[in-house]
Amino acid sequence: MTVERHVLESLLAGDDEEASVIALATLRSGANYWVADRAQPAGVHAGVFDRRLRRMRMHGLEPLGLERAVRLIREHGRPVRTGLIDPADRTWTTLLFLTEDGSALVACAGWPLPLVKKSPL
Repeated sequence: MTVERHVLESLLAGDDEEASVIALATLRSGANYWVADRAQPAGVHAGVFDRRLRRMRMHGLEPLGLERAVRLIREHGRPVRTGLIDPADRTWTTLLFLTEDGSALVACAGWPLPLVKKSPL
């Protein structure tokens, strides 16, 4: 599904959660983004990301807004479409959950990406 950058910015601007504020700033800085072509049942996403949340916590990482996102997806109860925002420097990733038609933000979460050391070759 194609979601225009300005539409995604307006959806994020309506949410004052820290993950959304970071996502909006990242998007406005020219970051790449992607939105899934199809929506998946809310329960599928909630289950997958609840497991990922637990796994991240086991490794000492507390993703910003992911616990809240899992709760909001469950409460939403209808299919959701995922999206990603990745800055050029690949230091952070943002995960978006949109309504099935992409017209509203259900939740947003983000976390830092591990630093990848470049090979001297």
